[in-house]
Amino acid sequence: MGTQRNGFTGESFVLSVDVGTTTVRCHVYDREATVRGSCTAKVVLLYPEPGFVEMDPEDLWKTFVTVVKGAVLDADIHIRQIKALGISTQRSTFTTWNRTTGVPFHNFISWQDLRSADLVRSWNSSCTMKVIHTSMKVLYFLSRQKRFLAASLVFFTTQHMTLRLLWALTHYKQLSQAVAENNCCLGTIDTWLLHKLTKGKLHVTDYSNASSTGLFDSYLMCWSGFLCCLVSLPLSIFPKVENTGHQFGLTDPSIFGVSIPIMSTMADQQAAMFGECCFDVGDVKITMGTGTFMDINTGNKPHTSVAGLYPLVGWKIGSEVVYLAEGNAASTGTAIKWAQELEMFSDVQETSAMAYSVPDSDGVCFVPSFSGLQAPLNDPKACASYMGLKPSSTKCHLVRAILESIAFRNKQLYDTMLRETRIPITRIRADGGVCSNNFVMQLTADLFGRKISRPDHYEMSCLGAAFVAGLQAGFWKTREELKRLHTVEQVFLPKEAAQAGVGPRAVNSEYVHTLQSWERALTRSMNWYSKP
Repeated sequence: MGTQRNGFTGESFVLSVDVGTTTVRCHVYDREATVRGSCTAKVVLLYPEPGFVEMDPEDLWKTFVTVVKGAVLDADIHIRQIKALGISTQRSTFTTWNRTTGVPFHNFISWQDLRSADLVRSWNSSCTMKVIHTSMKVLYFLSRQKRFLAASLVFFTTQHMTLRLLWALTHYKQLSQAVAENNCCLGTIDTWLLHKLTKGKLHVTDYSNASSTGLFDSYLMCWSGFLCCLVSLPLSIFPKVENTGHQFGLTDPSIFGVSIPIMSTMADQQAAMFGECCFDVGDVKITMGTGTFMDINTGNKPHTSVAGLYPLVGWKIGSEVVYLAEGNAASTGTAIKWAQELEMFSDVQETSAMAYSVPDSDGVCFVPSFSGLQAPLNDPKACASYMGLKPSSTKCHLVRAILESIAFRNKQLYDTMLRETRIPITRIRADGGVCSNNFVMQLTADLFGRKISRPDHYEMSCLGAAFVAGLQAGFWKTREELKRLHTVEQVFLPKEAAQAGVGPRAVNSEYVHTLQSWERALTRSMNWYSKP
């Protein structure tokens, strides 16, 4: 059905915005989940001091409004044709604002920000943490409940909000004063956007975003009173937690000219999981962007990990709660970008061909640890490194070693998931910019001994938020309908398993020795930054 710019027709659309770490992206989707219009803008990151990473809340808000208007214009439709709005956002980035005036007390403090590093170190080595860990071990011994064992191994990190928020409360005088007067609101990016879209009527978040902050108890499905009490954070500033699919309200008509129903807000990795239609227990999604995030659907129970997998609420829609277990590797796209800046190649698209141009990496191993090593090694003091360099090592060997390291980290995370969750894997889907690299995709499939599918479009967070909003608004009726709309661009089959006709766990033997060498290189890079 055609549309006219001034003659509003009956066709309707879902609009979705994804606020990522580097871009804010808006898509207009039709009933076939085809993108009819788009607009993208860069996220402006501020670095006021070494290790500080911030964003201006008002600037981010203006960018949000700009991309929405731009996408509607690009789709050549009228804003009245938008039936529902869905929002996906980066996780654990937060700000605080005055409850009365709506004015922020400080910029957004990004999940990448390291200002709380000293606090993290002092808390993790404190007597209090030692007492908690010992108590949890005793509780585990008495009850045999794995959540107590997991709690005995938990440490604070800079990525979770807890100690960055504590830092803000102790360094911003106006903020601590407002808390004392009960005049302060805390919010992640979704909370701030909902506040702005409704002209201050809402102070809410959803379960997927809340569970990603490190301050939410995924077992009790509420903000953690114990943790807030432990580090003296006031629960009064926290937003109300609503379902992921929920009629949050209407956008104020002064913003876009008409009111749009806000029908979903979602954390980006959980949104990507929904966009990939990973609705069933055992479905796995691998997002390879700036970092790698591997998630497995664990059904209606949170997974309790002792290896560093994080239990998240995937989504809560109606009475249904779906949990995910997540492992991440922080330096995926970062490693490729670093190599590009060193002029190992000019275009990222060249890297796959460069890797295939040599039979192996000539014994060169790369450790992708610009931000330490996450699960299952969990060593924040590990360094990035090249090992096994020789006079015969070429750029192609170095590039291949980087791409191999991404697949090797995927293998580590995958093996950890298999071992820990003991859930049979049903399907594996990949997304994110790095999944466009055929070498990484094929090697990952070979190492897993499983087929991995790659979608037509890599922007799954945007699609996931759109799917939830569309379901909530009745734009789409069932998840089966969404599965039919999900399109796959390419399926990567494991070479050796496909040739030999053996089971899904077969690992490509060609890589056994290389993988062992790489694991040795990992071990040598660990604990590098510890004080002598």
